[in-house]
Amino acid sequence: MKAEWVEGFSICVHTHNDGVTISANKEGLLSPAVQLKALAEEMPGEHIHNDAYNSLEDGSSELIIERVR
Repeated sequence: MKAEWVEGFSICVHTHNDGVTISANKEGLLSPAVQLKALAEEMPGEHIHNDAYNSLEDGSSELIIERVR
């Protein structure tokens, strides 16, 4: 699945204790919404893999979202 991004997006993901914080601008919030909708139409096992090397801000934790069932 090819992830679509809204132009101008900025997303940072950090883990702490037992939680995750996703900080994003408007475009950064809209981008995962588009991706989640597309992922819902894919087959189980498909996933979105984001990290600081391909889409998230430097210093971000990786974020993997997988379609199941």
